[in-house]
Amino acid sequence: MFIVLAILAFGFIIAIHELGHYLSARALNVKVNEFAIGMGPKLLKKQGKETLYTLRAIPFGGFCSMEGEHEEGEEPDPRSFLSQKRWRRIVILASGSFANLIAAFIIVLIITAGADGFRGTTLTDVVDRFPELGQSEIMTGDRIVAMNGERLFYYDDYVLFRNLNEGKPIIITIDRNGQLFEYESRPIIVDGVEEFRYILGNFNAIDANFIETLKYSVYQTYAFVRLIRLSISMMISGAASLSDIAGPVGIVSTMNTIGQQAPTTTAGVMNIVFFTAFIGVNVAVINLLPIPAMDGGRILFTLITWVIEKITRRRLDPKYEGYINTGAFVLLIGLMILIFYNDISRILRDFFASR
Repeated sequence: MFIVLAILAFGFIIAIHELGHYLSARALNVKVNEFAIGMGPKLLKKQGKETLYTLRAIPFGGFCSMEGEHEEGEEPDPRSFLSQKRWRRIVILASGSFANLIAAFIIVLIITAGADGFRGTTLTDVVDRFPELGQSEIMTGDRIVAMNGERLFYYDDYVLFRNLNEGKPIIITIDRNGQLFEYESRPIIVDGVEEFRYILGNFNAIDANFIETLKYSVYQTYAFVRLIRLSISMMISGAASLSDIAGPVGIVSTMNTIGQQAPTTTAGVMNIVFFTAFIGVNVAVINLLPIPAMDGGRILFTLITWVIEKITRRRLDPKYEGYINTGAFVLLIGLMILIFYNDISRILRDFFASR
């Protein structure tokens, strides 16, 4: 059951992304030749007035094919993608990611609506006998606003950055009656071993009224984006590697696992739904990165050509963008194959380890 739900959830993420492109293209009067959910052979198709709607066999993908999207003829269709003003093209390219973010927010809001309350970052009491803490430094009523420069909004943030910095000193920024103070946690000796402790005390409770629920849902969507940024930073610093990246197969496998590990079927479904929101935000952010063949790369190229044409006062041939995107697409396919290999290897390794 969970594996089917996971596949449908991943298909939903891609469908929402492509629907964003489709709706913005239609709103801006750009001709859409085909709107497809999935990849590979067609399972179902319906010809609209000008758009072919298809459901394809492989659920890991989809596309919104617009007239003249990749090349321009001698007499371009005025409704083709490349015939549009640059701001219109940028809106269409960015709308897929925007749709994913909106969908993720709605999912989080629906799930959060059932919460009894949330925990903030204001201390209601402080743990005693900590050499690096105590009434002379951290006090009841202090609001923790940052850890190592990362802004804290809710208790969830405190737990995240405490865990990410485990075993290392943390600079804690607090707000005390409108004044900001910084304290650095210092190691203590336990059985002759130096270690850090980060349990400060208990934090304030926040009632889950409509406004607070709305605020928390916005925060959680933002927290997903920040988690992606932290993951990319870890890859750049070497704290994480390419083998840690999951592709469609790995994502579906993870969804299935978190569903199975839940104590009840209902909890498993809710876990998958929540994870779907997180993956949706991943798709939104990754697609907006300035990488060729991604929406963000195409937006960047659109802006670069605008600058070049302003300087040279000559129109840049669109075929050059096609060359770049084709080359980048080949590299992207290679990366996807590598990630697919990692996904399968990880699944097989976990399977045999559990035998």
